Amino acid sequence: MNRIESCFADLKQQQKKALIPFITAGDPNIALTLELMQTLVASGADIIELGVPFSDPMADGPVIQKASERALANNISVFDIFDIVRQFRQGNQTTPIILMGYLNPIEVVGYDKFARLAKQAGVDGLLTVDMPPEESHDFIECMTQYNLAPIFLLAPTTTQARIQKICALAQGFIYYVSLKGVTGAGHIDMAEVGLKLTQIRAMTCLPVGVGFGIRDADSAKKVAQIADAVVVGSAIVKLVEVSLDQPNNIPMLMKQLLTEIRQAIDEE
Repeated sequence: MNRIESCFADLKQQQKKALIPFITAGDPNIALTLELMQTLVASGADIIELGVPFSDPMADGPVIQKASERALANNISVFDIFDIVRQFRQGNQTTPIILMGYLNPIEVVGYDKFARLAKQAGVDGLLTVDMPPEESHDFIECMTQYNLAPIFLLAPTTTQARIQKICALAQGFIYYVSLKGVTGAGHIDMAEVGLKLTQIRAMTCLPVGVGFGIRDADSAKKVAQIADAVVVGSAIVKLVEVSLDQPNNIPMLMKQLLTEIRQAIDEE
């Protein structure tokens, strides 16, 4: 059992839902990323989704796109991200870390080397947005070798046959995209999400997390009523964007937002 499985098992026993915040590694700078990860945990995060900056983040809205641009301007590399995770693990051996990104940086490093270095650093899972299940065999083989969970996205438009295929490959949890569009866009139709989660749960025993469009405590609470995990990204990353001239304020702002969301989830 890896950290992700242990985390969900513990939460289920406590009758709680997982809170999974997202930040972009290297934004607003490389030095602050470690502190932000620690702040997220102190504010109630159960799992951290750490974004690997990429020049063409096709699934992400403008907020996270700009975060990737800022991080790349800081010359962050995947090896820097492994170093950050390694430093995080010096003080925290329990909180699962998922790297969320795109296939190109992994291809450049090589599947086996990337998976090996990720595991050595203390990463628990990889969410690769543009890795279709039909082409994932070699990649998943490497991940399985190093006990890394392959996490897949499911969308409102995903067919039943494709849901079944993805559920057969996925580990850790299923990430359901709550709306059609990019991160941070639109408003969530809870009834529609609920129906889709029922369909997904008929094909897997894995927990199902919901993300995209969760922007505050109220929307997080509603999602927590039907999902096993709440993923919050753009709303958190936006705090970095509005505080670029005062980066020392960012941890405090993140703590305020995440604490509110944590409390709302636990009230559901």
